[in-house]
Amino acid sequence: MRHGKKFNHLGRQTAHRKAMFANMACSLIEHKRINTTVAKAKALRQFVEPLITKSKEDTTHNRRVVFSYLRSKFAVTELFKEVSVKVADRPGGYVRIIKLGNRQGDNAPMAMVELVDYNTTYNPNAKAKKKSTRRGRTKKAEDAVVETVETTEEIKKDN
Repeated sequence: MRHGKKFNHLGRQTAHRKAMFANMACSLIEHKRINTTVAKAKALRQFVEPLITKSKEDTTHNRRVVFSYLRSKFAVTELFKEVSVKVADRPGGYVRIIKLGNRQGDNAPMAMVELVDYNTTYNPNAKAKKKSTRRGRTKKAEDAVVETVETTEEIKKDN
């Protein structure tokens, strides 16, 4: 029976699970994107999103609460200084899970976990470089045509 089972235990003892989530969350905050299994990704989302919400209000109490979960001064500093600024106007949903397929060795379903505001590909509001296509003539070719027309006109004037 699964009475009162509100989260995935992932086949680990409590201390191991908490340490694993702390390590994964620190890696996610530091690198903005990590690869893991789908089950761990879904469990990590439940672990990290409340911490990001707490980081929006930079108080000593919130820093201590987040530090008790993450156990890394660098990750807490990064979270409160950089990540919280980017997600300040977002009402939730700070983490995106993208399924990648199955792992080669044991066929486990894999996923990429990333912070939403740091991916410019999926974020339409972020300032990304405009892609250029190779249709038509380029500016260089147009300039060359203009230069050749000018030189032919000059030659005609000289003659």
